[in-house]
Amino acid sequence: MDNKKKALIGSIGAIIIVAVLLGVLFASGNKSVSDNSAVSVSAASDNVVDVAVNNDTGKDKPDTNASVTGSGETVSPSPSAEPSDTEDTEEDTATVSDDAATETVSPSPATTVLTESGTPVANHGELYVDGTQIKDKNGNAYQLKGVSTHGIAWFPEYVNKSAFQTLRDEWGVNVIRLAMYSDEYNGYCSGGDQAYLKGLVENGVSYATELGMYVIIDWHVLGECDPNVHKADAKAFFEEMSAKYADYDNVIYEICNEPNGGTSWSTVKSYALEVIPIIKANNPNAIIIVGTPTWSQDVDTAANDPITGYTNIMYAVHFYADTHKDTIRNKVTTALSKGMPVFISEFGICDASGNGAINIGEANTWMSLIDSNGLSCCIWNLSNKNESSSLISSSCSKTSGWTTDDLSDEGKWYVAYLGGDATGTVAPASDSSSSSSSGSSSSGSTAPATTPAATASGDNTSVSVANSGGWNDGTNNYYQYTITVKNTSSSSVKDWKLTVNFSSNVTIDQSWSGSFTASGSSVTVSPADYNKEIAAGQSIEVGMIVYTSGTLSTPTVNIN
Repeated sequence: MDNKKKALIGSIGAIIIVAVLLGVLFASGNKSVSDNSAVSVSAASDNVVDVAVNNDTGKDKPDTNASVTGSGETVSPSPSAEPSDTEDTEEDTATVSDDAATETVSPSPATTVLTESGTPVANHGELYVDGTQIKDKNGNAYQLKGVSTHGIAWFPEYVNKSAFQTLRDEWGVNVIRLAMYSDEYNGYCSGGDQAYLKGLVENGVSYATELGMYVIIDWHVLGECDPNVHKADAKAFFEEMSAKYADYDNVIYEICNEPNGGTSWSTVKSYALEVIPIIKANNPNAIIIVGTPTWSQDVDTAANDPITGYTNIMYAVHFYADTHKDTIRNKVTTALSKGMPVFISEFGICDASGNGAINIGEANTWMSLIDSNGLSCCIWNLSNKNESSSLISSSCSKTSGWTTDDLSDEGKWYVAYLGGDATGTVAPASDSSSSSSSGSSSSGSTAPATTPAATASGDNTSVSVANSGGWNDGTNNYYQYTITVKNTSSSSVKDWKLTVNFSSNVTIDQSWSGSFTASGSSVTVSPADYNKEIAAGQSIEVGMIVYTSGTLSTPTVNIN
């Protein structure tokens, strides 16, 4: 028999096999092809048959319940499950149906994500909080694993549907966090174009919804420290957003990103108790994330006085792995032990500045805690800003469809983690060995060790100066201190003052809730107007971040 006859018989045989398989598929009821779908079978070469199913309904808006072939969604295995292997899919293509059309996208990262058919929202529906867990419409515990944008006012180009689809299909992301700064640098309340910023949020929600993804609207409190500073604007914003998305199953609200500067939990709670009812009036089932004091670190304090009277309230914890270690992890476990639901709504694997050294060892320790407790998380940030916490390399101008080479070290690590391999593609780092994602001078730098607290007592006051972490930016060591001044007498104390003495000369990088003056190796601290007087038995907190080219041992403190 000649080669042409062999090829013809092979092609006929292949077509018969495909026809039989399609018949079994349609008869089984596991998949369906609508009246608007077309099936084509063609012989692409002598013995290769192409089969295409195209669903062309002509709808303007994709249905979030539509099945999406090849959509990557994280499915959390049990803690004992083995991580999946990774493989290079850089040259492959996957066909993704958005209900209205068939779109071909190229899987870029060299990894295989854990997947399930259908979109996240189609499969899991409206989420709710049960104890410390998020659960889906089927009553099963469900982890959200996602990406936070940088400030959308500064990097608006990443708020696009193709970017979100890349994150969903190629990384395994199921939630997008839209970070809208409320205060600094033309933020929503400080000169920013409010209509434009709301438009970016609305676009982001629209893209996520079309792709069947969950989305967090983040009121990104930072520079103003206290969320009450812009409370009126926040209430109006969340009134508008929650009314607009009242019937959406995929929208989550984060009402105050990072209270800081000595803002107490009672202050944050009072703010939350004014904003939460506004959202709940429009959507009683909405999940709401509430920030916690000290840049959303003190969740253990909130656990002692939680918000009551509402369902689906969660509490934010933020960490940067090279700075925030066991101390913050212990706060998380304490809160969980008290039944408080924690959402890691922002994290990075570098230091707290968002730059500097990457610490893979500490990052993996954090992810072990997250996964063993079924916590949800979003990594910071989707941009190509030249800093370690950016997921995209600063040399890459693409806003979607990234290849592995387009990613920063943090981006490569996160994609690998989502694919079930938390070792990443950069060298592991520990407290004494770190690598920089940008190849800057911080490569190989070591985070300074945390020092014990310094204490002092006077006639009517006691003082504690606690070092809550540190980081290295490649040139200097940074140390963060929380200073607690307590009135130990039976009457009020007025106009307190103290001096913190360090082992080396220091420069003040940041300070809050007081007046700080550095002179050589000493920092003099005096109160702000509102905390000059401390009532009997009460205490106040102030804080500072200092840096030095050397290292600091435990300071001494004098009450003046």
